Amino acid sequence: MSKKDSRNTPKEEFRQADYYKLKTKAVDDLVTADVSNSPKVSEEELRKYRSGPKIRVAEWLVFCFIKWWFPAAGCFFFMWGLGTYLQNQLDLMFVTAIAMGMVTDLLTNNALRFLEKVPGAADRWIMCSKRKTYSTFPLNILYSIVLMLFVFLTYSVINAVIIRARGLTDVVPLGVEPILFGLFYLGWDLLFIAIKNTVKSSIRKAGKPTR
Repeated sequence: MSKKDSRNTPKEEFRQADYYKLKTKAVDDLVTADVSNSPKVSEEELRKYRSGPKIRVAEWLVFCFIKWWFPAAGCFFFMWGLGTYLQNQLDLMFVTAIAMGMVTDLLTNNALRFLEKVPGAADRWIMCSKRKTYSTFPLNILYSIVLMLFVFLTYSVINAVIIRARGLTDVVPLGVEPILFGLFYLGWDLLFIAIKNTVKSSIRKAGKPTR
């Protein structure tokens, strides 16, 4: 009885070559995949493969909580923590503003981008929304200084109104504490970001050719 020929037939060799060609193409597609050459997938399809709690919280509520929590924590650690060491109120505000700008650039904005469901969705919640650049670091510090000024102007106006209404002279009615400080900081932040988004949208619409 003759032994079978161990060599592959031309047809089998063609199938093996075609098989490895498909494998190589799949690896190349995987390595070179990015946002520009990937097929678009609907939000409903993406939702099927996301794991999470049964109770879903609105994205805007999660983002607002994050943007409130970090300033509130900054008030606790810097305003209260350094209050006994920095007696000058202006110095305390300046140091806190610098720290809040660093926290915003390194923690807050990255947390928002980590939670975004679609790449770029968190940019409308961020004042300095450029990615992969170090220019946002000083810009966020300057922006935090502006926010700090407006927050303390808010405290000053509220205290002035309460003092005039109640006739107080030697008491500060509304002191600085983390919860309200975070809310004031969040409120001014959202207002300035809304103005920025409105201006960008207007410029974008003005740049579109009319038919």
